[in-house]
Amino acid sequence: MSKFTIETKLKAVEDVLEKGMSCLAVARLLNTVETVVLRWVKRYEIFGSEGLSMKSGTYTGDFKIHVIEYIHENDLSLFQGAAHFGIPSDTTVGKWERIYLEEGPEALYRDNRGRKSKVANNNNNNIMGKQEDEDLIAEVQRLRMENEYLKKLNALVQAKEKSAKKTK
Repeated sequence: MSKFTIETKLKAVEDVLEKGMSCLAVARLLNTVETVVLRWVKRYEIFGSEGLSMKSGTYTGDFKIHVIEYIHENDLSLFQGAAHFGIPSDTTVGKWERIYLEEGPEALYRDNRGRKSKVANNNNNNIMGKQEDEDLIAEVQRLRMENEYLKKLNALVQAKEKSAKKTK
Protein backbone atom coordinates (compact mmCIF):
# COMPACT_ATOMS: atom_id res chain seq x y z
CA MET A 1 0.00 0.00 0.00
CA SER A 2 1.44 3.32 -1.08
CA LYS A 3 1.35 6.45 0.99
CA PHE A 4 1.04 8.59 -2.14
CA THR A 5 -1.37 8.33 -5.05
CA ILE A 6 -0.13 8.06 -8.60
CA GLU A 7 -1.48 11.57 -9.25
CA THR A 8 0.58 12.97 -6.36
CA LYS A 9 3.69 11.20 -7.62
CA LEU A 10 3.10 12.45 -11.16
CA LYS A 11 2.62 16.05 -9.94
CA ALA A 12 5.84 15.78 -7.91
CA VAL A 13 7.76 14.54 -10.94
CA GLU A 14 6.33 17.33 -13.09
CA ASP A 15 7.32 19.89 -10.45
CA VAL A 16 10.89 18.62 -10.64
CA LEU A 17 11.19 18.13 -14.40
CA GLU A 18 9.02 20.93 -15.78
CA LYS A 19 8.99 23.60 -13.07
CA GLY A 20 12.63 23.07 -12.14
CA MET A 21 11.99 22.54 -8.45
CA SER A 22 14.53 20.52 -6.52
CA CYS A 23 13.70 17.05 -5.25
CA LEU A 24 14.31 18.32 -1.73
CA ALA A 25 11.79 21.17 -2.12
CA VAL A 26 9.14 18.82 -3.50
CA ALA A 27 9.85 16.29 -0.77
CA ARG A 28 9.35 18.96 1.89
CA LEU A 29 6.01 19.92 0.36
CA LEU A 30 4.92 16.28 0.52
CA ASN A 31 6.40 15.73 3.97
CA THR A 32 8.72 12.95 2.82
CA VAL A 33 12.42 12.51 2.13
CA GLU A 34 14.33 13.63 -0.93
CA THR A 35 15.30 10.11 -2.02
CA VAL A 36 11.64 9.14 -2.43
CA VAL A 37 11.06 11.96 -4.90
CA LEU A 38 14.36 11.23 -6.65
CA ARG A 39 13.28 7.59 -7.03
CA TRP A 40 9.99 8.70 -8.63
CA VAL A 41 11.80 11.00 -11.04
CA LYS A 42 14.25 8.28 -12.11
CA ARG A 43 11.47 5.74 -12.59
CA TYR A 44 9.50 8.28 -14.62
CA GLU A 45 12.52 9.01 -16.81
CA ILE A 46 13.09 5.31 -17.49
CA PHE A 47 9.59 3.85 -17.61
CA GLY A 48 7.30 6.85 -18.04
CA SER A 49 4.17 7.22 -15.93
CA GLU A 50 3.94 3.41 -15.58
CA GLY A 51 7.10 3.54 -13.49
CA LEU A 52 5.22 5.41 -10.79
CA SER A 53 2.74 2.58 -10.30
CA MET A 54 5.25 -0.28 -10.16
CA LYS A 55 4.31 -3.02 -7.76
CA SER A 56 6.75 -5.34 -6.08
CA GLY A 57 6.56 -8.97 -7.03
CA THR A 58 8.34 -12.26 -6.59
CA TYR A 59 11.54 -12.92 -8.44
CA THR A 60 13.35 -16.13 -9.33
CA GLY A 61 16.79 -16.95 -8.02
CA ASP A 62 18.21 -16.76 -11.55
CA PHE A 63 16.79 -13.25 -11.98
CA LYS A 64 18.23 -12.11 -8.64
CA ILE A 65 21.68 -13.45 -9.54
CA HIS A 66 21.48 -11.81 -12.97
CA VAL A 67 20.58 -8.45 -11.39
CA ILE A 68 23.45 -8.58 -8.86
CA GLU A 69 26.01 -9.70 -11.43
CA TYR A 70 24.83 -7.03 -13.89
CA ILE A 71 25.20 -4.36 -11.21
CA HIS A 72 28.73 -5.54 -10.37
CA GLU A 73 29.82 -5.91 -14.01
CA ASN A 74 28.54 -2.46 -14.99
CA ASP A 75 29.55 -0.74 -11.74
CA LEU A 76 26.01 0.51 -11.03
CA SER A 77 24.51 1.64 -7.77
CA LEU A 78 21.73 -0.41 -6.23
CA PHE A 79 19.29 2.32 -7.18
CA GLN A 80 20.44 2.33 -10.80
CA GLY A 81 20.25 -1.45 -10.99
CA ALA A 82 16.77 -1.52 -9.50
CA ALA A 83 15.61 1.14 -11.94
CA HIS A 84 17.20 -0.67 -14.90
CA PHE A 85 15.36 -3.92 -14.11
CA GLY A 86 12.10 -2.29 -13.00
CA ILE A 87 12.39 -3.33 -9.37
CA PRO A 88 10.45 -0.85 -7.24
CA SER A 89 12.84 -0.78 -4.29
CA ASP A 90 16.60 -0.50 -4.27
CA THR A 91 16.60 -1.88 -0.73
CA THR A 92 15.29 -5.15 -2.15
CA VAL A 93 18.29 -5.32 -4.45
CA GLY A 94 20.51 -4.40 -1.50
CA LYS A 95 19.20 -7.41 0.44
CA TRP A 96 19.88 -9.64 -2.54
CA GLU A 97 23.42 -8.29 -2.79
CA ARG A 98 24.09 -8.88 0.91
CA ILE A 99 22.84 -12.46 0.64
CA TYR A 100 24.88 -12.96 -2.56
CA LEU A 101 28.08 -11.73 -0.93
CA GLU A 102 27.63 -13.33 2.51
CA GLU A 103 26.00 -16.66 1.68
CA GLY A 104 26.74 -17.15 -2.01
CA PRO A 105 24.57 -17.11 -5.13
CA GLU A 106 22.77 -20.35 -4.27
CA ALA A 107 21.23 -18.65 -1.23
CA LEU A 108 19.18 -16.44 -3.56
CA TYR A 109 17.15 -19.48 -4.63
CA ARG A 110 15.71 -19.86 -1.12
CA ASP A 111 12.42 -18.18 -0.33
CA ASN A 112 13.01 -16.46 3.01
CA ARG A 113 9.84 -14.40 3.14
CA GLY A 114 7.56 -14.38 6.17
CA ARG A 115 7.96 -15.82 9.63
CA LYS A 116 9.61 -19.12 10.20
CA SER A 117 7.22 -21.97 10.81
CA LYS A 118 6.73 -22.99 14.41
CA VAL A 119 6.17 -26.57 13.28
CA ALA A 120 9.65 -26.73 11.79
CA ASN A 121 11.12 -25.47 15.05
CA ASN A 122 9.20 -28.08 17.02
CA ASN A 123 10.46 -30.89 14.78
CA ASN A 124 14.05 -29.83 15.39
CA ASN A 125 13.41 -29.67 19.11
CA ASN A 126 11.83 -33.13 19.11
CA ILE A 127 14.75 -34.74 17.31
CA MET A 128 17.44 -33.32 19.52
CA GLY A 129 15.18 -32.60 22.45
CA LYS A 130 14.60 -36.13 23.78
CA GLN A 131 18.19 -36.72 24.83
CA GLU A 132 18.52 -33.16 26.08
CA ASP A 133 15.31 -33.53 28.09
CA GLU A 134 16.62 -36.71 29.73
CA ASP A 135 19.93 -35.02 30.51
CA LEU A 136 18.18 -31.99 31.98
CA ILE A 137 15.88 -34.14 34.14
CA ALA A 138 18.90 -36.08 35.45
CA GLU A 139 20.73 -32.84 36.21
CA VAL A 140 17.71 -31.40 38.05
CA GLN A 141 17.44 -34.56 40.16
CA ARG A 142 21.17 -34.45 40.96
CA LEU A 143 20.94 -30.78 41.93
CA ARG A 144 17.91 -31.44 44.14
CA MET A 145 19.77 -34.23 45.95
CA GLU A 146 22.81 -32.00 46.35
CA ASN A 147 20.59 -29.21 47.70
CA GLU A 148 18.98 -31.58 50.27
CA TYR A 149 22.42 -32.84 51.31
CA LEU A 150 23.67 -29.28 51.85
CA LYS A 151 20.56 -28.39 53.86
CA LYS A 152 21.09 -31.42 56.15
CA LEU A 153 24.79 -30.63 56.51
CA ASN A 154 23.95 -27.03 57.38
CA ALA A 155 21.40 -28.21 59.97
CA LEU A 156 24.01 -30.53 61.54
CA VAL A 157 26.61 -27.75 61.69
CA GLN A 158 24.10 -25.39 63.32
CA ALA A 159 23.11 -28.08 65.83
CA LYS A 160 26.76 -28.66 66.71
CA GLU A 161 27.35 -24.94 67.16
CA LYS A 162 24.26 -24.66 69.33
CA SER A 163 25.34 -27.55 71.54
CA ALA A 164 28.84 -26.09 71.78
CA LYS A 165 27.38 -22.78 72.99
CA LYS A 166 25.29 -24.56 75.64
CA THR A 167 28.28 -26.41 77.05
CA LYS A 168 30.27 -23.23 77.50
